[in-house]
Amino acid sequence: MPMTEFDVDLFVIGAGSGGVRAGRIAAQHGAKVMVAEADRVGGTCVIRGCVPKKLFVYASRYAEEFEDAAGYGWTIPEAPRFDWPTLVAGKDRQIDALNAAYIRNLGRSGAELVQTRATLEGPHAVRLGDGRLVTAKVILVATGSTAYRDPALKGHELAITSNEAFHLPKLPEKIVIVGGGYIAVEFAGIFHGLGVETTLLHRGDKLLRGFDDDLRTGLAEALEKKGIRLVLGDQPVAIEKDGDGLVVRTKGGLSLEAGEVMLATGRKPNTEGLGLDRAGVETDGAGAITVDEHSQSNVPSIYAVGDVTNRINLTPVAIREGHAFADTLFGGRDVVVDHLGVPKAVFSQPELGSVGLTEAEALDEFPAVDIYKTSFKPLKNGLSGRDERMMMKLVVDGTSGRVLGCHILGHDAAEMIQMVAIAVKLGATKAQFDATMALHPTAAEELVTMREPSVRHRR
Repeated sequence: MPMTEFDVDLFVIGAGSGGVRAGRIAAQHGAKVMVAEADRVGGTCVIRGCVPKKLFVYASRYAEEFEDAAGYGWTIPEAPRFDWPTLVAGKDRQIDALNAAYIRNLGRSGAELVQTRATLEGPHAVRLGDGRLVTAKVILVATGSTAYRDPALKGHELAITSNEAFHLPKLPEKIVIVGGGYIAVEFAGIFHGLGVETTLLHRGDKLLRGFDDDLRTGLAEALEKKGIRLVLGDQPVAIEKDGDGLVVRTKGGLSLEAGEVMLATGRKPNTEGLGLDRAGVETDGAGAITVDEHSQSNVPSIYAVGDVTNRINLTPVAIREGHAFADTLFGGRDVVVDHLGVPKAVFSQPELGSVGLTEAEALDEFPAVDIYKTSFKPLKNGLSGRDERMMMKLVVDGTSGRVLGCHILGHDAAEMIQMVAIAVKLGATKAQFDATMALHPTAAEELVTMREPSVRHRR
């Protein structure tokens, strides 16, 4: 029931995936809810993240599809032509529709949306952009994260981030992408597939920190085979104007010319200027709000979910955290989000999917680890002649036989890993994988036909 001493039961700052879900569910439980958003409703994922990025990935894959078609008897009369403005316009229509859907769903739930900036004034008070003060029994911060720019990098203002990449007026002939994580490798595949000469510059010796080493190595080899230039173990020291273009000077002494330079060196919690200090909310060294298992901060009335907490920065995790928060505080249920066994995917080209422990992580935790690994040319590449292999890997507890992790590199890896994640979450054993009948001819059948371990680790 609404608390009369407050204007609302719940005030949500940020209408991204986590904030919208929390606001909707709380309102459905009978709470009086107000949600504030200074930008478009839907958050990073919907507006300038996973959704538009996946649309761009689809577009960039057609170049290879056209090439592969010849091996299957198709003749394309003239060289395919790509039109960047058409793609951008189509993407914008899709995002507009999703933005409208988010607004409708909030309204249908009974939550009030105010499209303005909101900052904390205290443990129970929020200041809106128009100066109005709103009091709330509970405040939820769900402001996500924002693209990071290193202020020490000379000329960083000349570069774009993933935000601007979705709205470029035209494609450059050359691009240098700085970074080695999700965003960097995904956009490297996008720009390369759309015909842009692409260089990926990363300070580490391997891409995708946190993923299994075999997949990291396999992806780097595949990217180079496609024609993407990888410059590893180096980093930019300056970005300078060079005629109509740009040039990246590196610590290793390289000068990389580009029409655009894209910084994809990570994201940071979006907490600057929120007034957390006024409310006494504690943050960590990265600026993330520190929370407990119920997403509660050190201030009892203030909670936070999603990327702003810097736990697992994935959209489905933010949604689950927001839902659990609303059920716990307003639905009479004590719900704690399980952050173990979360599947993840990188929509690189080739695609990467992963769930559970990597080989290195398993070796740190278990005395006996068996590795089952296979690499093969997918059936589709037989007639197309494309020289691209697929890799699958199972990490198994050598004592109990439980599958600890699964890692896939290749076409539809993300689709496969979502289903494998169910088995891993349930604690399936390698024997149960083996007892599952293979579905032929598929790539996924390899997951249930690997009989002998490639490596047995014992200590």
